[in-house]
Amino acid sequence: MTASLSYPTQKYGTHKVSIYTPPGYSTSQKYPVVYLMHGIGGNEVSWIGQGSNEGDAANIMDYLLSKNLCKPMIVVMPDGNIRSISDSFAAFAAFGDVLIGDLIPWVEKNYSVATDPDSRALSGLSMGGGQTFNFGFPHTDLFHYLGPYSAAPNASAPATTITDVAKVKTDLKLIYIGRGDGPTEIKQSSDDYHAFLDKNNITHIYQLEAGLNHEKRTWDRCFYNFAQRVFVSSTTDIGHLEPLAKAAPVRLLFGSNRGAMMNLAVRPDGKGLISLDGKSVPANLQPSLFQGISSP
Repeated sequence: MTASLSYPTQKYGTHKVSIYTPPGYSTSQKYPVVYLMHGIGGNEVSWIGQGSNEGDAANIMDYLLSKNLCKPMIVVMPDGNIRSISDSFAAFAAFGDVLIGDLIPWVEKNYSVATDPDSRALSGLSMGGGQTFNFGFPHTDLFHYLGPYSAAPNASAPATTITDVAKVKTDLKLIYIGRGDGPTEIKQSSDDYHAFLDKNNITHIYQLEAGLNHEKRTWDRCFYNFAQRVFVSSTTDIGHLEPLAKAAPVRLLFGSNRGAMMNLAVRPDGKGLISLDGKSVPANLQPSLFQGISSP
């Protein structure tokens, strides 16, 4: 179920938000939360296939939950643009204070959610991918799962947002960067973060969608894979993916737009194993064990 609501902010009046609750939502339990951000032309309905129609988050969640492929969770999709600010980058940057100071407290007051950082994820596409980098890495005390997709140039340089490498390694349970590898995709910010994380041996996943560009199919597939791997803590948990024994960061290739599955790419050192949902396979030539998003 997805509800369209408004919440108060301290500086910018009321703001709009769409909130997905899983089937059987009950106040008798506490749910983890994904804060899911839209792109530059979007708003609070973009991730539910309306307006600029940038994704199908609610349908993806319904499908994953029906197949027991992810944890029951709440997905919060705000309008991440301060529309009284004319400069786009500044408007999206200013939303950081609203997210942390207004939206998260409002959600935690009005919904039955867990309030620890292990139960909070931040994700987004394009401009929202940049927000994920910009808001997530400086606030690993709030978010332990980050999922930026096709991050736009509003993303700050990695050395600016990641000032304490040791803390990032300790706090974050999942860094999941995704983008298409087509010619019109926005690549620079994602590549820069991937390179920085590799250089500092920070474990992360880098999802490249073969043949896809800066488009809805890319973001749906990224969210489909991200949602399966948040809020899990062991190899027996739903959808868990974890490099073995503190191995080097992992770089993955996923399916093409024709539904064919690509191979896993090798680690930077070309060696080792990767554990995919509890199954260890060679990291260089084995077919991907991930499903791609089709039409859930």
